[in-house]
Amino acid sequence: MSFTYADVVARNRSAYNERAAANRDTHPKEQWKQDERAAFLDRLRAAEARTLLEVGCGTGQDSLYFQQEGLEVTAADLSPAMVSHARSKGLNASVRDVLALGFPESTFDAVYSLNTLLHVPNADLDAALAAIRTVLTPGGLFFLGVYGGGKEEEGVVPEDVHEPPRFFSFRSDQQLLAYAVRAFEVLDFHIRNDGTDFRFQSLTLVKPA
Repeated sequence: MSFTYADVVARNRSAYNERAAANRDTHPKEQWKQDERAAFLDRLRAAEARTLLEVGCGTGQDSLYFQQEGLEVTAADLSPAMVSHARSKGLNASVRDVLALGFPESTFDAVYSLNTLLHVPNADLDAALAAIRTVLTPGGLFFLGVYGGGKEEEGVVPEDVHEPPRFFSFRSDQQLLAYAVRAFEVLDFHIRNDGTDFRFQSLTLVKPA
């Protein structure tokens, strides 16, 4: 079955409700996620980036980190409940989705998105990446991190802990990179894998100058 963003956006917005947001806010950030975030910050400092947009900010933990490190941060999420939690941390956060970001072209020096684009179907991934590229300044950096790398499959996961169950699109390394290079230059691509089913694809991308 083929899915489009219109098919899944309402489902995923409902899944990330107040209960999910409150629960998410109580979980400490895993060390490997902190390491990925810190490595991207190092690249931002080297590039003298000043402004950052987080796409899929959740409750704002990562946005707050970047703001406390001196960046001018804008946070966006599909879920009003998540945005409410992000605003409570003093963040400039608003309800937006990746296909309708609504910012002028070349607004941000960097974009950060962790485990958000795995909720975008393949049919709309090119459009999502193009939307992110549009809001980046030329030469701007984009961190894209998602779970995946095994079988290429997408759909609603019945055993998902959220209600309603969320839609996921899991992509092989080759498939994800093929999408990425249509919109960006690849600065870095690596995998985090602890030997179990956990596998995370980490990309740092650059908008061509």
